Amino acid sequence: MAQNAQSKPTACLALADGTLFYGAGFGATGQTEAELCFNTAMTGYQEIMTDPSYAGQIVTFTFPHIGNVGVNPDDDETGDPVAAGMVVKWDPTEPSNWRATEELKSWLERRGRIAIGGVDTRRLTRAIRQQGAPHVALAHDPNGNFDIEALIRAARNFVGLEGMDLAKDVTCAQSYRWDEMRWAWPDGYSRQEDPIHKVVALDFGAKRNILRCLASAGCDVTVLPATATAEEVLAHDPDGLFLSNGPGDPAATGEYAVPMIKEVLEKTDLPVFGICLGHQMLALALGGQTVKMNHGHHGANHPVKDLETGKVEITSMNHGFAVDAQSLPDGVIETHRSLFDGSNCGIRVTDRPVYSVQYHPEASPGPQDSFYLFERFTAAMAERKA
Repeated sequence: MAQNAQSKPTACLALADGTLFYGAGFGATGQTEAELCFNTAMTGYQEIMTDPSYAGQIVTFTFPHIGNVGVNPDDDETGDPVAAGMVVKWDPTEPSNWRATEELKSWLERRGRIAIGGVDTRRLTRAIRQQGAPHVALAHDPNGNFDIEALIRAARNFVGLEGMDLAKDVTCAQSYRWDEMRWAWPDGYSRQEDPIHKVVALDFGAKRNILRCLASAGCDVTVLPATATAEEVLAHDPDGLFLSNGPGDPAATGEYAVPMIKEVLEKTDLPVFGICLGHQMLALALGGQTVKMNHGHHGANHPVKDLETGKVEITSMNHGFAVDAQSLPDGVIETHRSLFDGSNCGIRVTDRPVYSVQYHPEASPGPQDSFYLFERFTAAMAERKA
């Protein structure tokens, strides 16, 4: 048991196996149950907490300085935090950054997200690596009163992410247009006023910066809900189809998304580009399979090898499921592979511009190692029109 000896604990993290971690609670009060993962990124905690791919998960940050740059509206990847909670080693410090508009603590409290500090995150990370992503319950009570048996029972009763379709919970309610481009000094975000290609983006839990990268690459982006049909996609007469990131089990979301993708591939020769869950959806539509990983990949320092060029990219990742490269059918090849564990990180169809990657090229790891993927997408649309 890791306990904060400085004062009476005001937060408790209970694992389903009965292990308890005590610490100092901050953010919202109450209790939440989720799968626990760890993220090794040194920056971007706000983007991580607002990434829809983290639905159903509590994030343990291995980097201790969480909260040091505060938060600001520009860095939200979606309207509200989606991750269920956060676990950090040190209590967040006062923010010191010219872009900060609010402290992390008040931001979490206002947004209804529970956090715990003063935890031995190294020990917790080792446990996740060795035993797999555990089911947990996190409680924050300023008075430090916890029903431990009830917390452990709540952790054990969490159903887990396998078989869960979470995309429907984080997708947009209706279609919308997107024209905001990537942030650039000194003007910040600007608008795409002269787009070249019409793109339909399927929102399985899309990060805003992915849409910005598409707009910056010259795309007129129309975002559709995850449940959109092939008929609804093609009604927009797009030049290309984009499949976004998102949370949950790809096989569950694939119940409705895979038939749509298959129909688009059968009826058209549109270029198709997928990221993260979109990558897994595409693989399923092409005849591949996905598997649940032991503890997933969550961080901004993951080396991935492009098997076709030999180039190694430093990538940002956030996924708990992976495409089984051995299941890919003829005509679909593996293009990228993790140098950490050899898992699949990219595929493409050999005879048409249909491809996807497991990692996040929009998240600026490297920092620009992977932007070529957006340029490849627009080049394929330009070639098709020519």
